[in-house]
Amino acid sequence: MARYTGADCKLCRREKMKLFLKGSKCEGPKCPIEIRPYPPGEHGRGRPKETEYLLQLREKQKAKRIYGVLERQFGNYYVEANRQGGKTGENLLRLLERRLDNVVFRAGFAKSRDMARQMIRHGHFLVNGKKVNIPSYQVSEADIVEVRQKSLPMAPFEVARAEAGERQVPAWLGVQIDGRMRIFVHSLPVRQQIDAPVQEQLIVELYSK
Repeated sequence: MARYTGADCKLCRREKMKLFLKGSKCEGPKCPIEIRPYPPGEHGRGRPKETEYLLQLREKQKAKRIYGVLERQFGNYYVEANRQGGKTGENLLRLLERRLDNVVFRAGFAKSRDMARQMIRHGHFLVNGKKVNIPSYQVSEADIVEVRQKSLPMAPFEVARAEAGERQVPAWLGVQIDGRMRIFVHSLPVRQQIDAPVQEQLIVELYSK
């Protein structure tokens, strides 16, 4: 299975903003973008010409990196979003938000989407009572995502319970921490509930060329 194995902090520096890919490290003074707030590489401090294409490309790359998907998978999401009715850009963000790894992260059960993906692949989560180990699994309205009973005593979930409430949970999700750790999908997300710093219209313009 293809996946990105490079330095996450370089991705944030490339986009010139924090993408919060490393959990608590991103919130501390040791975050590399605080020390070197310019793109990596020999020409990182240069000033490239801000063309229309460059702005559109950077927006697509930013969305890919925030949600941790690679080029082909992102392209497949765009095709699916374009097939659906309504605004393609909003459909695209909704598909990305409905990924199981994003839901686990948004609920505060993992410090980053990378961490959420690892937990899911290791089989620590059930969806509607059935084990799901596919991070890209699309949740649906009224789904219940929960931590397996045997996994509850593990350190990452103990930390998640101790830090419950520190991260704002989006309105389309509900979280139960006491006893069984559960996530309730009250509804599917709408654009106003997605706080990803992405201008989706630029992505649509890029793919429409």
